[in-house]
Amino acid sequence: QVQLVESGGGLVQAGGSLRLSCAASGGTFGNFVVGWFRQAPGQEREFVSRISRNGGSQYYADSVKGRFTISRDNAKNTVYLQMNSLKPDDTADYYCAGSTWLFPDRPSQYSYWGQGTQVTVSS
Repeated sequence: QVQLVESGGGLVQAGGSLRLSCAASGGTFGNFVVGWFRQAPGQEREFVSRISRNGGSQYYADSVKGRFTISRDNAKNTVYLQMNSLKPDDTADYYCAGSTWLFPDRPSQYSYWGQGTQVTVSS
């Protein structure tokens, strides 16, 4: 059973940066596409980014394109989300998730989820 644990969230001022990490255990990490989602209070869970199994392909939501960068280190079973130029609208709980789909954009396409890490961006 794959387990995912996020870390790196916190409070940051607008314009600042954070790097989130997603550490995996219990499975063959390189078999999964890994995605990041976020959910603000009262809102639906929103796709942020995903990275292919070997890290060679990345995809971003328009709202974060040019500001966020996803990467992975399969030797360390870890995926990262570097978030720069943060805005108050980026405030949410951030979740990483694992999928066996090739191009998963919807939460229902992901089988494994972490517990989330909170990101708060103050204005």
